[in-house]
Amino acid sequence: MTIEVSKANGILTLEFNRIERKNAITSAMYQSLADAINAAQDDTDVRAILLAGKPEAFTAGNDLEDFMKTAATYTGAFGDRPVFQFMRALSGSAKPVVAAVSGLAIGIGTTLLMHCDLVYAADGTKFSVPFTQLGLCPEFGSSLLMPLAGGHARAAEKLMLGEPFTAQEAYDMGIVSKVLPAAEVLDHARAQAAKLVALPAASIRTTKRLMTSSRKAQLEAIIAEESKLFFEMLQGAEAKEAFSAFFEKRKPDFTKFA
Repeated sequence: MTIEVSKANGILTLEFNRIERKNAITSAMYQSLADAINAAQDDTDVRAILLAGKPEAFTAGNDLEDFMKTAATYTGAFGDRPVFQFMRALSGSAKPVVAAVSGLAIGIGTTLLMHCDLVYAADGTKFSVPFTQLGLCPEFGSSLLMPLAGGHARAAEKLMLGEPFTAQEAYDMGIVSKVLPAAEVLDHARAQAAKLVALPAASIRTTKRLMTSSRKAQLEAIIAEESKLFFEMLQGAEAKEAFSAFFEKRKPDFTKFA
């Protein structure tokens, strides 16, 4: 099993469980996540959702082998892929989403946190959004949400250079709610989810809706633009060089591209 799904005491827990691949996410895992979050919306026994990984890794992002295979063989619309289904489910969840993050949060592992409500990170967590290093562009609203949270200059440093950054930097940018010792993260996140469960569900849903409604149309528009450009760039020479270099375990050479 690669996504562990459990429900107890009003909390739906979705846990990445593929640690041998640093919890890299496959299409099947995205589909499991999307299905679970969508089902929770009409489940009155679920009042909060908890996303977690393992101490060694929240997630290293997309499984690139699976990603490339899916890109080559998927016959449906680009926006219908399981990753899109998951991100639509996550960002559209009426119920509060809490994340417990440790180890690594790479690529979409960082992006998805900007669509959660409460995010608790271990002090040693390494974050990164290395899309430019792959010849690609930001995804799923990160080009809007990261500058809104942390300001243009800090967001540009993260999104343009794609270099790793610390949990403290993520906190300073507003991506993370609190930084904790690694041994405390999951228990703290679960306790916070339990607090949400104990509060009036309608009040929590309404508060969340009010906090996100003003940016909803803008976010949907930027996600559509990002997705179009991401797909186009995925077919480009720079991305092909980046992925070839990754699989050949060498440094990519982008100097030959204008």
